[in-house]
Amino acid sequence: MSSIGAKLVESLRSVERPGDFCVGGIREVFMPAIDVDGVGRIAFPILPAQAERLVAIAEAAPYGRGEETLVDRKVRRTWQVESARVRIGGRHWEKTLGELVDSVALGLGVSGAIAADLYKLLVYDAGSFFVDHRDTEKVPGMFATMLLVLPSTHGGGELVVKHAGREVALDLHPEDPSEIAFAGFYADCVHEVRPVTTGFRLTLVYNLRFVDKSRPPSPLKAPDYRSVELRVAETLRNWASAEDEPDKLILPLEHAYTPAELSFGALKGADAGVASVLVNAAAEADCDFHLALVSIEESGSAEHTAYYGYGRRGSSRDEAEEDFRVSEVFDRALILSEWRRPDGGEAGFDDFPFSEDELCPPDAFDDLAPDEEHFHEATGNEGASFERTYRRAGFVLWPAARRLAVLNQAGLRTTLPYLENLTARWEADGASIESSLWRDADELSGRMLRSWPRSSWPRSSWRSDDDAEAGKMLDLQVRLGNVKRIEEFLAEISAEGRYAAADNGAIVRAAALLPPARATELMVRIVGRNAPAHLSACGDLLLRSVAAPTGALGDLARIGATLIDAMPGDPTKREKVDEWTRPASVKPGFVVDLLTATSRIDAGLAARAIERLLAWPKTYGPDDVLTPAALALVKLPESKSWPAAARLRQASLDHLQRRIALPLEAPRGLDQGQPARLPMRRLPCARRLPGSAGSTAVAAEGGPGSTDPCRAKRAARGVRPRSHDRKAGQPPRACRHQESGQLPAARKAAPSGSRACSGAGRMRQRRPEQRDRAWHEPDEQGSPCRSCRQGR
Repeated sequence: MSSIGAKLVESLRSVERPGDFCVGGIREVFMPAIDVDGVGRIAFPILPAQAERLVAIAEAAPYGRGEETLVDRKVRRTWQVESARVRIGGRHWEKTLGELVDSVALGLGVSGAIAADLYKLLVYDAGSFFVDHRDTEKVPGMFATMLLVLPSTHGGGELVVKHAGREVALDLHPEDPSEIAFAGFYADCVHEVRPVTTGFRLTLVYNLRFVDKSRPPSPLKAPDYRSVELRVAETLRNWASAEDEPDKLILPLEHAYTPAELSFGALKGADAGVASVLVNAAAEADCDFHLALVSIEESGSAEHTAYYGYGRRGSSRDEAEEDFRVSEVFDRALILSEWRRPDGGEAGFDDFPFSEDELCPPDAFDDLAPDEEHFHEATGNEGASFERTYRRAGFVLWPAARRLAVLNQAGLRTTLPYLENLTARWEADGASIESSLWRDADELSGRMLRSWPRSSWPRSSWRSDDDAEAGKMLDLQVRLGNVKRIEEFLAEISAEGRYAAADNGAIVRAAALLPPARATELMVRIVGRNAPAHLSACGDLLLRSVAAPTGALGDLARIGATLIDAMPGDPTKREKVDEWTRPASVKPGFVVDLLTATSRIDAGLAARAIERLLAWPKTYGPDDVLTPAALALVKLPESKSWPAAARLRQASLDHLQRRIALPLEAPRGLDQGQPARLPMRRLPCARRLPGSAGSTAVAAEGGPGSTDPCRAKRAARGVRPRSHDRKAGQPPRACRHQESGQLPAARKAAPSGSRACSGAGRMRQRRPEQRDRAWHEPDEQGSPCRSCRQGR
C-alpha cells in the first residue's frame, strides 16, 4: 500500500460514527392541532391576537447558570408556556413527529430507539432573543435538543449553533401553513437565538433521549472530527507533489450497497462519518472526491469436486454448483462504475479501470464472498469453467493536479467529451493559448496521444467504418490551433496504420494548419502506409486534398504519385499487407476519385494513373471496375476535357465491342456426350384444373368420363394411363424414361436399389421390393401422386 494510502487509513480509524453537531431544515407536513389552556386552538400562521394572548398567559423564560436558575432579561428575553398547558394531537402527528426525530437522529449520527419529550412552548415577540448558552441534561439519557418552529410571519430570530470552532446559522422561517421548520443539536453545543425584529416566533422545544437504558450513563456528545480532517487534509495536500504514488486511491466502505441505493445520503454508520471527514478534507486540499462501485470480475477454469456433476438424479442446481471449485483464474478485470458526487450531481464518468495497489488496504477484497458466481459444465473440447464478480462500494480520491492523468485512464469515451468541454469553454472565454483552459486541453491531448490505442499486433490496427474518434480528436486540435498535437497525431497515429476513411475530412483540415512542406511529407506517409489496406479511402483522401485551399497541403502531385505507386498491379504478386489483413479490393469509386484528382492536379499524372489501371485487367476488371467507373465519369461535365477519362471511355467501349463479337457460350454443366435439352414443365392434370374448358372437349378421346387432355394424348400414342387416372386393376403406366426409350440408360446409371424418377434425371432411392413400381402410383384413395400434387 502507498504511504499516502497508509496515512489515510490510519487517520480515519478513529471515525466510528457519522453525523454533525447540528442539523436543520424545513419540511411540508400535516400540521397538528395545538390547544393551549387560556388561548384555545392555535391558527397557522399564528394570528397576532392569539400571539398576544399567549404572551399574556406566559411567563418569562429563565436560564441556568451552574446549579442556579435565573431570570435576566439582558440574557434571555422570551416567553414560555409549560408543557402541561399544551396539548398536541391530530391524525398524522405521531407519524410526523417520528419522521422529524429520525431526520434529526440521522443528521446527528445517532442510532437506536429515541424518544422526544415536549419540554416547553416558547413565544418570541419583537425584541426577544437568547444569548449564547448550553442546554443542561434535563432528563436521564438526554443527548440533544430538537426545536420545531411553527408557521408564522416574523423577521430575525435566526438560530446559531457553535461547536469545536465551527459555527452554523439556521434561518428557520416557515410561512406556509403546511410547513414546519426543525433543528436539532447536541446538548453540549453552544447556541443562541438572534433578536426577532418583527412579528412573533413560536417554537416547540423537545428533549431527545435514548429509550435503551443499557446505554452508558454519560451523555452522548457531538462527534468532533476536526482534528482528523486537518490530518487528512495535510496528507492529501502532500499527495499532489509526491513521487511514486498512484494517481488515485480507493477506500472500500464497510457496509454493502446496491447500485440503486448508492449515494452519499444513503451511507450508513462509520461510512457516513468517513464521508463527512473526506468531503471537508478534500475541499481544503483541492482534491476530487467521489463515491463509486468497485467491482472485480474473474473467469477461468473449474474442476469437479465430486464424482457425479450437475445433472445427477435428485440434485438441484445449487447442489450441483457445490460440486465445482475454482481451478485457475485466466482473466481478471478491475472496474469502477456508478459514479456519484457529494452534491448529488452527475459525475459524467464512464467505467474506470484501477489497479490493486490503489486499494486502501490492498487486501480489502481478500475475505469477501463473491456477489455472483456461476460454474459451467464441460462442453465439447472445453473443460468446466467459472465466472464470478465481487462488488463493494468505495470512496475514490485524487488530487486536482492529477485529474487529467486519472481521466486518461478511463479511455477515449471519457477523455474526448472532457476535451470537448475544455475546448468549448476556452472558445467561449475568447482566451489565448496562455490561458489555463488551453494548457489543460494541451496536457490532456498529450496524455491521450501517448495512450492512443496502438500495438505491434497487426490486427489491433483494424478499425470499423463508423469509428470517428480520430476525426474528433483532430478536429478538436484544429479548434484549439494546436499545431504540435496535430503533427504528433498524423505522424504517430495516422501514418502508422491507425487509419480509416472516416478520418479523411479531419486529416485534410488538420494538415492544412501545418507548413506546406511538412503537410506534404505527412500526407505521403499516410497514403503510402495505408493504401494497400485502404485503397478506396486513400483515393478519397487524395480527392479531398485537391479540394483544399490552393497550396495548403503543398505538393499534391507528389501525394498523387505515391498513391499510384502503391496501387496493386500483378494479382499474382500482390503485396501482403500483414498476416490478418487482405489487400483492398478495387472499387469503381476509387477509379473515379483517382482520375478526378489526378486530372485536376496534372494531366501527366493522370496519364500515369490510367496507364496503371489498363495494364492489369485482372486486377482492375473491365466489367466490374473500369466500365462502371467510365459510366460514372461521364456524369461529370468537366471530365469531357480530361484525356485520361477519354482513354478510359475508349478502353471500355473497345472491351464491350470485343465481348459482343464473341459467340454465345453453351449452357454450363451439360454432359458433352448428351444433346442439350431444355427442361420442360409438365401440363397439369385434370385434378389440378377442375372444370377447365378443354377438359370436357377431350373426354371422349380419353375414354368414358375422361376429363384429362394429357390422358387423351397418351391414349392416342398407345401409352398406358397414369396411375392416378387408370381404373383399378390396370397395370402401371410407363414413366417418362420408358416413354422416351431412355429407361435402360437411366437404370444403368442408377445405383443398385434405386430407379430413375420422372423429374429431370433425378434419382429416387427405392427399397428392393419397390424397384419395379412406377413413379405415378395413386394412394389407396386414388389421390394424385406427389409429383402431380406439386405441379411437376
